[in-house]
Amino acid sequence: MTPVVLVVQHQQLCPPGWVGEWLTEEGLRLDVRHPYANEPLPDDLREHDGLLVLGGQMSANDDDAYAWLSPTKDLIRCGAEFGVPVLGICLGHQLAAVALGGEVVVNATGKRRGVLDTSWADDVADDDVLGACGPRAVFWHRDVVTRLPEGTRVLARAQTGELVAARYAPTVWGVQCHPEARPEIVRGWATKDRALATSDAEAAVVDRALAAVTGARRELEAAWRPLATGFADQVRASAASRGRTPPVPVGAPGRR
Repeated sequence: MTPVVLVVQHQQLCPPGWVGEWLTEEGLRLDVRHPYANEPLPDDLREHDGLLVLGGQMSANDDDAYAWLSPTKDLIRCGAEFGVPVLGICLGHQLAAVALGGEVVVNATGKRRGVLDTSWADDVADDDVLGACGPRAVFWHRDVVTRLPEGTRVLARAQTGELVAARYAPTVWGVQCHPEARPEIVRGWATKDRALATSDAEAAVVDRALAAVTGARRELEAAWRPLATGFADQVRASAASRGRTPPVPVGAPGRR
């Protein structure tokens, strides 16, 4: 049986992108749900071997405005409780923090956009999912995690101090950056932000951020492909422990 990853996509402009492609290359099947289009989420993860929660423009605290955020947090807690691998990206990272007892607020220093440096923890190399990722990534966000759930292992911070990557529980990882965001995806975000810009200076910031992402395409692919390999390993191990999948075939794409 092919391992299945449940993917929660919060809006049309934020698809699985590179991460979805890489996980598919790893031999996993994606069950992508679009709750913003009234597609239902499951009540638990019994039929899934992993959970990928993507980004979106909403806040992790907007449960009243977006009815699926609370059930998504329930699924994250389910993953943490029953040992199902969970990966949260940007909003997904923030939802994981809140679901497990942390706090998310608007970043006091404002929005962060573009290709930015990451300061990895000294011992990150031994992390199963993020240990081989690169030093730069795409960031496009406003909110940040300010209070960590109990037991969180901090894996990376921005050079300005904000949390960038964490292992919130033994099987729950979160990244504030956007490893999935190929330039074509970021172009959609930039178009939207440019239309909302209140000054030429703000529009120029958006344009520079998009240009940086486009120029770093190859670097970003190489830097973050290992995340998918590491997460796929965790999903396969979880599936195998439940008798849901055969061993990994020799020569599978992306093997380390």
